[in-house]
Amino acid sequence: MDWEDLLFGHWPVEPEVLRRLLPRTDPPLEVDVRDGVGWIGVVPFRMSRVRPRWLPLIPGTHTFPELNVRTYVRVGGLPGVWFFSLDATSRLAVRVARWTYHLPYFDADIRLETDSRTGTTRYRSRRTHRGGGEALLDVSYSPLGTPQPAAAGSLEAWLTERYRLFAADRRGRVWRGEIHHEPWPLQRARAEFHALDMTRWLGLDLPQQPPHLLHARHLSVHAEALVRC
Repeated sequence: MDWEDLLFGHWPVEPEVLRRLLPRTDPPLEVDVRDGVGWIGVVPFRMSRVRPRWLPLIPGTHTFPELNVRTYVRVGGLPGVWFFSLDATSRLAVRVARWTYHLPYFDADIRLETDSRTGTTRYRSRRTHRGGGEALLDVSYSPLGTPQPAAAGSLEAWLTERYRLFAADRRGRVWRGEIHHEPWPLQRARAEFHALDMTRWLGLDLPQQPPHLLHARHLSVHAEALVRC
């Protein structure tokens, strides 16, 4: 798959707050922290060229906008991403991901427009999934500066260079999926949030302080099948 016009919006959150949001699993999830602080991310972008490796592109299913809410955890000492939600416009992708990857995907009405002259993206999302709760995002964002990989050991690297995801099935068993890609070509970013209500359904209000913002124009990604932890 390819990820395009991506915004990383991150807010610091007390680890204990995040612990209360994580489910009980086997093995247990541990909040991953940096300098004693946990982080929650809201990440809108466009997916394209999505396909299983053994199949060609399927018309109408390989390109769609997606929006995830995430935090960072460890399982057995291994770091990775934990998704609280993933909203997408592809009904097929939502159901396949729920079934094969045990991920909390939700149907959503998402409108994404990028101005090629200014590089500004307007991203508007409203969750429509039955029983999925209300979740809204309306944001305009654009990159600043020159793309470059995050410096080793930096907060930017800690937040973005995550090559593993974790998911839990209905029995609470944890699975992991390895992700392969080149280092993120990151730029600083600016964003104006016209509406931001992606975490209230979790019982979490995002901090009022300005978020840590990064932008990535394009990245090609390969995801492995899940294996039990």
